[in-house]
Amino acid sequence: MVGVFRRSLSFPNKHPNRPSKPPISHHIRSISLPCRSHPLISQIKCEVNDLKSWSTKSENRTSTWLCDGLSRLKDVHDSLVDILQLPQTQDSLRNQNEWVEKLLEDFLRFVDVYGIFQTSVLALKEEQFAAQVAIRKKDESKLALYLKARKRIAKEMAKLVSAIRCIGQYPVPRSMLTSIADTELAGVVGDVVEATMLVTTALLNGISEAFVASRTRKSSWMGLRLKKKAKKAKIEEGIQEFQEVGNVESLCGLKKKSEEEVRVVSKNMRELEGCVCNIESVCEKVFRSLINTRVSLLNTLTQ
Repeated sequence: MVGVFRRSLSFPNKHPNRPSKPPISHHIRSISLPCRSHPLISQIKCEVNDLKSWSTKSENRTSTWLCDGLSRLKDVHDSLVDILQLPQTQDSLRNQNEWVEKLLEDFLRFVDVYGIFQTSVLALKEEQFAAQVAIRKKDESKLALYLKARKRIAKEMAKLVSAIRCIGQYPVPRSMLTSIADTELAGVVGDVVEATMLVTTALLNGISEAFVASRTRKSSWMGLRLKKKAKKAKIEEGIQEFQEVGNVESLCGLKKKSEEEVRVVSKNMRELEGCVCNIESVCEKVFRSLINTRVSLLNTLTQ
C-alpha cells in the first residue's frame, strides 16, 4: 500500500496533455540580454523608431509637438536605464572602459545643455512677465528690452546646438562587434544618442529660429533682404507659437493700438508663457532621465 501511494504522487507530473519537457528555453531568452528577442531591446527600438517618425512631422512644429518629442525621449532613456541595470549589460560594458568613458562625456554634455537651457528659460519667463506689464502700460521702451532679451536667448540656443555637434563622433570598439549581444547593445546605445541629438536639436533650433524669424519679418519690411531659402528654413524649424505670438510686428506701436488690440497682444503673451512653462516642465523630466542614464553608465565601471 505504501508503494502504491508513493507512485500516485508522481502521476500529476506525467499528465498526458502536458509536454514532457517544460518550455523553459524561451523563458530564459526573455530575461537574457544576448538574445535579440529581449523585450527591453525590442521596446527601446520601437521607441526610437517612433521618435524618428515624430521628427518628420515638420508641418506641425508646435509646442505640443515639441513636448511630445521630449516626453518620448524621456521614455527612451528610462528604457535604456532598465537595460543598463541588467547584470549581462554591466558585464559586457565593464570590458569596454574606454567606450563607456566617451559615453559618459557625451551624456555629461547633454546634461549640461539641458541645465543651461533651463536657466535660459527661467530668464525668458522673467522677461515675458516684464513684457506683459509693459504691454498693459504701453511702455515700448520696456518691450524693446524684451526683444533684445529674446535675441540674446536665440544666440544662446544656437551656441548650445554647436556644443552638441561633436557628440557620438567615435567608432564602436571592434571587440563589441564580435558578439551578437554586444553588437546589439552598442547599436541600441548609439540609437539613443542619435535620438537625443535629434530631439535636443529640434528643441534648441525650435526656439532660436522662431525668435530669429519673428525678428526678420520686421527687418525685411525695413529694407533688409534675406535669401528666400534661408528664411524658409528658419520658419520651418521654428516653433509656431514663438513665431506667431509676441513677434516684432505685434509689439511695436502699442501707443497707436486700440485697447482691444492691446488686450489681444496681452492674451497672446499669456498663451506664449503657458507654452514656455509646458516645455520647461517636460525638459526638467528629460534632464533627470539623462542624469539617471549617466549614473547607470557610471555604475558599470564602479560596481
